[in-house]
Amino acid sequence: MILQINSENPQARLIHQAVDCLKQGGLIAYPTDTTYGIGCDIFNRRGIKNIYQIKKRDPRKPFSFICADLSDVANYAHVSNFAFKIMKRHLPGAYTFVLEATKVVPDVLTTRQKTVGIRIPNDPIALAIVKELGHPLVTTSANLSGETPMHDPHDIAMTMGHMLDLVVDGGVRLGEPSTIVSLIDDHIEVLRQGSGDTSWID
Repeated sequence: MILQINSENPQARLIHQAVDCLKQGGLIAYPTDTTYGIGCDIFNRRGIKNIYQIKKRDPRKPFSFICADLSDVANYAHVSNFAFKIMKRHLPGAYTFVLEATKVVPDVLTTRQKTVGIRIPNDPIALAIVKELGHPLVTTSANLSGETPMHDPHDIAMTMGHMLDLVVDGGVRLGEPSTIVSLIDDHIEVLRQGSGDTSWID
């Protein structure tokens, strides 16, 4: 099923419909400020397991997740003053920041080192979904294993629709995946260069 939502002013009733799907353990494709993601409620283990199967991903390589805002991040990650200043300057934006996880985060979403990747995308639809859901949304690029991320929701529906419960259509998104930056131990390290500019890093 494709659900078309206004990319600038998401309709509340349609956001509610997408969130209902998530609350029932569903998997959705949704737009971000970079490209399309696939996600589920971070507290739904069945949903997370299904995403691992779709992506054919090593279970030792956890997915990142989307938070509603910076105040929400503190529930799921230990944010030092150093990390907070950097994140405040660059979020919402096309970055995934790696931080030490709190005990609230399900083990399946943390590394052996108990770190997590957290995004706050600059996208009205993604943020509206997360805010209404009330807690984070798993995020991984919308593509099959080994293939490039898809940018058109109709392509996603054709290729992956049978594996998803809902495709949220917010228009075509042509960005690259987010830039991944580790802030562990107050040390900045770029783990993957993507859409987010890194010229501010010495």
